Amino acid sequence: MAGHSKWANIQHRKGRQDAKRGKLWTKIIREITVAARAGGPDPDANPGLRLAWDKGMAANMPKDNILRAIQRGAGGADDANYEEIRYEGYGVGGAALIIDCMTDNRQRTVSEVRHTLTKHGGNLGQDGSVVFMFKHCGQFVFAPGTSEEQVMDVALENGADDVQTDDEGAIEVTCEPGQYVALKQAFDAAGLNADLHGVVMKALSEVQLAGDDAARMQKIIDLLEELDDVQEVYTTAVMDDTE
Repeated sequence: MAGHSKWANIQHRKGRQDAKRGKLWTKIIREITVAARAGGPDPDANPGLRLAWDKGMAANMPKDNILRAIQRGAGGADDANYEEIRYEGYGVGGAALIIDCMTDNRQRTVSEVRHTLTKHGGNLGQDGSVVFMFKHCGQFVFAPGTSEEQVMDVALENGADDVQTDDEGAIEVTCEPGQYVALKQAFDAAGLNADLHGVVMKALSEVQLAGDDAARMQKIIDLLEELDDVQEVYTTAVMDDTE
């Protein structure tokens, strides 16, 4: 099924993530440590740890860093005493935001998230105010030029829910969260490397932003991602190039 092109938006997002790699690694290490403490040190028996491990590898984190984080978590390190919490809100132009955090101090985290939103034209919503606009799913995005037939074959044989190709030829595959690890292993075995992959909150509909609105929304997302307690930010906004 064809849809409007998201490839430039995806590449823009990846570029911004690469620019923040040091901070990204710190957040992934925290996620790995907490996952190892909660479910044990074996990624094959701990789906949460497997997801965090894959996230670390995708961010080019050295394997030694990942193994040290697992050892800390499995050994009950103090920095594993974090809880996961989700905030919902709105940014510019009615675009929805989901802000997933990992914190040892809820009061500090909600204060920082609320301040960031309200200072830049957004607002914090109540639980359930926007989550219905998103779908929790596994997601794989393959670059234009990837064999659509091969992706389709592997996807449908390994439990994918949907395969879509956009106007530029980027291929998106979605699946149930519990199917993500098996599907990723199947893609890896077939030599198909997704440019973007993970278990995400995927927007069910999108809000197109351009010009000043796009720049303001990107600033909100950037500032939220810079907060130490924020792990992931999801939005219904699709922004034109804000550079």
